Amino acid sequence: MLWRAAFALALLLLPHTEPRTPLDFGLVPGGVYDTVAHYEPGPIGLLFNMVHAFLHVVQPNPFPEDLVIRVAKDKFGAIKSEYQKPENIVLTLQVIYYEIGFVVCAALGLLFVVLLPLVGLLFCMCRCCDNCGGEMHQRQRKNADCQRGLLTTLLLTTTFIITAGVLCAYAANQHLSSQLKTMRRLVNNNLRDLHTFANDTPVQIDYLINQYDTAKDQVLCDLDNVGVLLGGRIHEELGKEVQPALDGVLNMAGVKVEKAMKVMRDTKEALENVSVTLETLQEGTGKLQFNLSVVRAGLSNALSDPACADTLSPTAQICRSIRSSLAQLEISANYSGLPDVTDQLNKVNEVLKTDLSLTVQRGLLAFNDTPTMVTDQTRNVAEGVRGILDGIGSNITSFSRLFPIQSSLNNFTVFISHTHSRIEDIYPEIDQIDFYRWICCITLCCMVVLILSFNFLGLLCGILGFDRHASPTTRGCVSNTGGNLLMAGVGFSFLFSWVLMGVVTATFVVGGNLEKLVCEPFNSRQLFKVLDTPHLVNPTWRNFIPGYLYNDPDMDLTVENVYSNCKENRGIYSALHLDKLFNISALLNTSVYTKDMAQKFEGVKVDLRSIILLDSEGKENLISFTETGIGEINFAAYLEELNKGVTRVDLLSFASNLDTQAEQLSKGSLQTSIKGHANTLRQIYSHQVVSIQQSMKYVRARNTLNQSIRFLERTSSDLSNKVSEVLTAVNAAQYLISQNATFIVNQETEKYKQTIIGYFKQYIDWVKTSLEMEVATCKPLSNIMDTADILACSFLLDSMNTFWFGLGCSTLFLLPSIILSVRLAKFYRRMDTEDVYDDIPAYDTMTRFPRASAPPRHADW
Repeated sequence: MLWRAAFALALLLLPHTEPRTPLDFGLVPGGVYDTVAHYEPGPIGLLFNMVHAFLHVVQPNPFPEDLVIRVAKDKFGAIKSEYQKPENIVLTLQVIYYEIGFVVCAALGLLFVVLLPLVGLLFCMCRCCDNCGGEMHQRQRKNADCQRGLLTTLLLTTTFIITAGVLCAYAANQHLSSQLKTMRRLVNNNLRDLHTFANDTPVQIDYLINQYDTAKDQVLCDLDNVGVLLGGRIHEELGKEVQPALDGVLNMAGVKVEKAMKVMRDTKEALENVSVTLETLQEGTGKLQFNLSVVRAGLSNALSDPACADTLSPTAQICRSIRSSLAQLEISANYSGLPDVTDQLNKVNEVLKTDLSLTVQRGLLAFNDTPTMVTDQTRNVAEGVRGILDGIGSNITSFSRLFPIQSSLNNFTVFISHTHSRIEDIYPEIDQIDFYRWICCITLCCMVVLILSFNFLGLLCGILGFDRHASPTTRGCVSNTGGNLLMAGVGFSFLFSWVLMGVVTATFVVGGNLEKLVCEPFNSRQLFKVLDTPHLVNPTWRNFIPGYLYNDPDMDLTVENVYSNCKENRGIYSALHLDKLFNISALLNTSVYTKDMAQKFEGVKVDLRSIILLDSEGKENLISFTETGIGEINFAAYLEELNKGVTRVDLLSFASNLDTQAEQLSKGSLQTSIKGHANTLRQIYSHQVVSIQQSMKYVRARNTLNQSIRFLERTSSDLSNKVSEVLTAVNAAQYLISQNATFIVNQETEKYKQTIIGYFKQYIDWVKTSLEMEVATCKPLSNIMDTADILACSFLLDSMNTFWFGLGCSTLFLLPSIILSVRLAKFYRRMDTEDVYDDIPAYDTMTRFPRASAPPRHADW
């Protein structure tokens, strides 16, 4: 069992080779970008959505991508100079069809601007001639109160709608001004992000270069442990690939050797037992044989008596009978005649001087010492690989310095700083322009507010001062003031509404088209498709970005791709295809390094033929064991003697027969002598035979001798076959280790080589991935575009569109306000003349309220 324990211990101590884990290169250092290019308008977003819905009603057509592309390609000049060409006429019709909603609305707005002043002028002249409600006379109607209430309700509703419109315009105006601070913060954050981008890029590139040491250190670590890694893999894979052949053969060889050694030891023990127990049995039976011979001699002398000489006497017959039975007085098992086994025992002891288990154990330990063997045989390879590693590191460092990255980034930083300072300089001008804009918008709102003030005050005074019992000519001052205020509101409506509508129409046409042609296509990415149209900017260029950057317009680099990649915060190297300028692939080309590595590993030769499981001495020793002469032992003689009893005859029965025969003799010396010998036999039986039969030493010796003889008999029969099996098993295991292991060695050497090369591939793949995803991430570029969209569309256009939407709503409802105010003022103003009312109370109105004469009453009034 010694060799099996040693083999198991060696397997436990042998390092197990696990699959190599991916290298951890850490996180590429990078700054945090401050810009959040996302805008939530808040509650005013409801107004923005209303404006968008209105614009969608006005312009429900999809974005005219083909039309815009065609117009852009024609550069507008060809259309102007050759507008009579059929294709340009069709193009013009397409533009009109797309803009039909804006055209109609703009036409209505212009019609409003032109006609309303004329209508106001005519209305004024008409009233001056006491027409168009200018006469100060109100005719009596039965439903006057209902009519007055309806007109009041409608005017009040219209006034509230106008109020809502002007509040919407005011909110949009204030929102635009309030977003200037947000605009500054967004612009500053974008410029700060560009600074972060420029400052972090060199640090990130240096980090990529420095992380080569991680792969290099791992390779050096594996080279330092090449014996454990490669040798351990060879040892482990021998068990996997040739399992169960190798393990089965090794186990069988060990078991056979162990059995052989056990047989040898058991044989030695059996021979020793035979030798020792044989002496014990010979000693015990020798004394018994001596005493029986003494009795036999005494009886023989006693039977020499003269009484036994008479052949015809009965005494002579008894003497003859006793004499004939004397031969039975002997021991039955004669152990002294068995052959000695000393020679066989000496030969077995000679064979056991060589420990076969230790010999096989040394062979297996040599097999388990494969890591040390691999380490010794790969020293030159490790040194060569270290030289290649140093060369690769030097190439990476020198190659990275060839590109003017630092100088380019320095120039970019200077440009950003200069741009930032210029932007800061124009902020005061922006504030001043915004102030003027705010004043203009507030002035427009104030025009509407003035009209609203007249309407509300007129309604308030009219409602509060109206006396339904008073006649039109006797109305109170408050009621009359209310009517005058309503007419003042009508006058200011005619004065201001055409100006308001002119502003609304202009801003509607500009803002609405910018929203539909710029902002919406930008959010839906349709604008990018227009910009990415082949040959749009230059007829000879397919894509203008690579045409400007790399003079390679056929490269697949579009505005949408750049924006999408930067939106995902990918590296600028992949977003702009900078490999056209900085060819990292040439730097990270592993084919050359892989070839050099492969050449170095071609010198790895792991030879296991030096491992000897059982040397020639051990084999000769096994063969010598079959020639110890055990098979020549006379096992039958031993077994025959072991089957016999202690004596040939039962001494008690023999003594009893002697006494019986002695009684038949006449008394005398013969009778006395025979009875004396009979008593002696009884004493021999009681003192020796019984003692021998009951002695444990005798029984154990006899059993041991019996077992040992039978064991030796069995062993000698198949000893040659067992030795042959041992030699066959050992030879098979030796063949597997020495010959068939070559394939496993080559296979694991190739795997080890690929593992070493794999570290470089991991580093290269990590560098490429980092360049694409983490180094110089171009989120600031997409943030600039998103910020421009927020400033232009969300801040400016949405606010401007909401302003004209609210102001336009108020201006449109000035028309019903004019009509309702003119009609309602009749019910509040004091008339010069009045009809005669039949339902006037019977008190003297003439005395209390003097009045002019009424016009004649007609029958249908």
